[in-house]
Amino acid sequence: MGTAVSSTFAAVDLGASSGRVIAARVGPGRLELTEAYRFPNRPVRTGGTLHWDVLGLYAGVLDGLRAAGRAAGRLAGVGIDSWAVDVGLLDADGALLGNPLHYRDARHATAVPAVHAVVPPEQLYRTTGLQHLPFNTVFQLAAARGTAQLAAARTALLVPDLLAYWLTGSVGAEVTNASTTGLLDATSREWAGELIDRLGFDRGLFPPLRWPGDRVGELTADVLAETGLTGPVPVTAVGSHDTASAVVGVPATSDRFAYVSCGTWSLVGVELDRPVLSDASRAAGFTNELGVDGTVRYLRNVMGLWLLQESLRTWAAHGLPAELPEVLAAAARVPAFTALVDPDDPRFLPPGDMPARIAAVCAETGQTPPKDQAETVRCILDSLALAYRRSVRRAVQLAGRDVEVVHLVGGGARNALLCQLTADACGLPVVAGPVEAAALGNALVQARAAGVLDGGLPGLRALLRETSELHTYTPSGSGRAWDAAEARLDRRH
Repeated sequence: MGTAVSSTFAAVDLGASSGRVIAARVGPGRLELTEAYRFPNRPVRTGGTLHWDVLGLYAGVLDGLRAAGRAAGRLAGVGIDSWAVDVGLLDADGALLGNPLHYRDARHATAVPAVHAVVPPEQLYRTTGLQHLPFNTVFQLAAARGTAQLAAARTALLVPDLLAYWLTGSVGAEVTNASTTGLLDATSREWAGELIDRLGFDRGLFPPLRWPGDRVGELTADVLAETGLTGPVPVTAVGSHDTASAVVGVPATSDRFAYVSCGTWSLVGVELDRPVLSDASRAAGFTNELGVDGTVRYLRNVMGLWLLQESLRTWAAHGLPAELPEVLAAAARVPAFTALVDPDDPRFLPPGDMPARIAAVCAETGQTPPKDQAETVRCILDSLALAYRRSVRRAVQLAGRDVEVVHLVGGGARNALLCQLTADACGLPVVAGPVEAAALGNALVQARAAGVLDGGLPGLRALLRETSELHTYTPSGSGRAWDAAEARLDRRH
């Protein structure tokens, strides 16, 4: 570890439903988080199109930096992480041309056939290593072809890069998030120029790449005045894809681990030093996204706690009990495998009445639909644990990487039932925590760049183990029951 005294860094962590600014006090042997400010992230639908309110998010970031500065006295730096794929388009003057589209907007998928007509799926995968998802940036930009907005665009910035641009005036693309666009070469780790040309995009849309730890710039005088902060305050590129930061926040003791970064989405995979670009990997739906320190996040996207979140929202809207501890306690009393669904069924992607959709899929596949909230929640959690099992086992097989433990980080680490089911399903111990893995990874990369810490990922993770509250779940029950459940799901889907 470094010899510097501890300093306070602001970790801006933006999720699908809320954003937070976390004040992280970091030093040798010290890692303390305090939530300085939280603000809602409410998508807005206008004219039938779903957008992010990115100006509202920026205002929340400014308010959060002000709150963090008041609490800390002085900030040693700022880093931003968020979800992936969605972009803001800037005109020749650097002005935003419109609120970024939301990845759940239906129009993106309309461009998939046109892209695949030019670049077949297998060739796209060999170049980018990216799991096919109909909302990947490549499809979003293709769906915008012919619009006045795209015609006027001169720069495309992913959400954390857009916010960093407004904070500093510096334009760039952090590579962990850029690797989710479907336009970055997984081998060279540069923009895939030939692919961009073939798809008819302007190479100039895609700004110079940055790596985690690079200095983006400093907060501008206007931002300092707006937030009351004392400059200079550097802004550092972190793993700006929240999963990249969350994987830094995995308290692993070796490289023989799998991870589940469990929030609205669940990202399930292993950490590698090179991509896996085989046809088998593509067929299995695995993606090769870049991580911190040149690592590859070899993973699958699983729909995640979105199914549970939307169910709770639906029940609350109908005046039904929707307190998570109560519904989890009731779900724990429901027999296992009463009903199972594929969490990645595209019908579960849009917002809406999730319990009704789950019931419809169960009926369609010859199962008795869940009859109450407890059975619906048990169906969701059993189905997620089964999806995690399949993803971990397939990652091990395809990457040739044995694992001894599953680290479950993020909000799902609070869900003891899900953690135990995951241990049972995978037949491996599950270490749950830290909950704030993304914010921790964000802060650790900033602190290392500032010289407060030193060393590689093993050293950063050792500090996490010293300072985090972790819980271990040991596998129980019969693996054969999970084998049978998986076979049953395969037959019905």
